Amino acid sequence: MSVKTTRKTFDPASILNARDLIKLLSRSVPAPQAIKILDDGVAADIIKIRNLVNNKERFVKRRQRILGPNGSTLKALELLTGCYILVQGNTVSAMGSYKGLKEVRRVVEDCMANIHPIYHIKELMIKRELMKDPELANENWERFLPHFKKRTLSKRKKPLKITDKSKKPYTPFPPPQAKSKVDLQIESGEYFLGKQAKERAAKENREEKQRGKQAEKKMARQKEYVPPQENGTTVKKEKKRKQKEEDGSETKKGQKKHVVEEEA
Repeated sequence: MSVKTTRKTFDPASILNARDLIKLLSRSVPAPQAIKILDDGVAADIIKIRNLVNNKERFVKRRQRILGPNGSTLKALELLTGCYILVQGNTVSAMGSYKGLKEVRRVVEDCMANIHPIYHIKELMIKRELMKDPELANENWERFLPHFKKRTLSKRKKPLKITDKSKKPYTPFPPPQAKSKVDLQIESGEYFLGKQAKERAAKENREEKQRGKQAEKKMARQKEYVPPQENGTTVKKEKKRKQKEEDGSETKKGQKKHVVEEEA
């Protein structure tokens, strides 16, 4: 399809509007709405969203976020930006002022990057209220706008064995070979024992392990019968100890007095 001007055309920019009109009609925008592109101050923007997400299921979910439940999110964006928005297939068509189209593109691209549109809606609502105050016209609005932190946790699983990846000093020699079972038996002298001696040694090891386990179980059973220390008994013992100390000091004083009297 091609667009051409005629001799009756008085606006040379209308050919660009006609091009946008055909684009909008091809993206399933209703004709009465698409014709508004010919008005002054109305522009169109077609955002391609399919190449922003690789996974098809993830793409469908994020595209649904732009619409929201019963189209409520889309309606809120239209009211706040003053633009007409249509989500169709792999594109999002928008019509409105240049400033509104810029906001729509930012919201759509962030939504495809896993940032929910509700955050942008809150920001736009605050900006709309701040615009009404003439005193804040020349001030920075950063302190009024919400700052949302990313709270998604990394799903990467930690390995069971974390190997030391630090660089080790280079050696041309290979690492020493691990000792086999026979080598270990030769070192311990078990290899040279006879069949009966081996059986006897194995039996002694088993009995030693059993004795150790029996002792542990006995200690665990006895722990249940150990009476807990009560606060009252400790307090009584301290009182008795203090009384004994006081009695001892008094007897010493009495003995000193007797000694002084005898000397006198």
